[in-house]
Amino acid sequence: MQDIENTTNSRLAEINREFSEGFEFLKKYPRSVTFFGAHQAKPGDPSYEDARALAERIVKELNYAVVTGGSSGIMEAANKGAYEAGGQSLGLHIDLPTEQIINGYTTAGANFHYFFVRKVCLAFAAEAYIFYPGGYGTLDEFFEIMTLVQTDKIAKAPIICIGSEYWNKLKGFIEAEILGKNNIDAKDMNIFTITDNHDEIIEIVKNAPVRTNIPFKA
Repeated sequence: MQDIENTTNSRLAEINREFSEGFEFLKKYPRSVTFFGAHQAKPGDPSYEDARALAERIVKELNYAVVTGGSSGIMEAANKGAYEAGGQSLGLHIDLPTEQIINGYTTAGANFHYFFVRKVCLAFAAEAYIFYPGGYGTLDEFFEIMTLVQTDKIAKAPIICIGSEYWNKLKGFIEAEILGKNNIDAKDMNIFTITDNHDEIIEIVKNAPVRTNIPFKA
């Protein structure tokens, strides 16, 4: 029993340390946009180049920091766009048993052992969330942030989905199988926006309120 208690206390202390250090790191960047999407995207792919270009505009036109998971694919593309524009390009890295690819386009970063701590930090205090097509991980992050906004656990912030062909199929499923069976309210369909127009996205982010208070609610 003592070994279990010691292990539990040690893990709780490590979790608390990661949360504290993660929040302290993000407090240095009061205006930010977080990018999510497939790690398989490669330079030259339409989604990769689109994310790179959008991140560049967010830095140049809005002077916001760009936050990603710091790895490959869409994360690399967004960091690259921000980095090459001379902006704040942040990576929240995760320690894995096998080596994770860490892209070379971040200006600052934080490391995490626990996935759930990292995921909370990726959702913490951003002025907007940008989602590109991805796999289970991207959809997990998408629906978690959607749920946090829906249940008023975090302050409402734009959730913008780029890649209309991909996201409109998911929207159709939500409308038919979730809204259609009264498992959400009609207003919940307005929590996210699907658009491929960078001008529209820049305006959405520019008009989003800066979240100066801690957004997570008890």
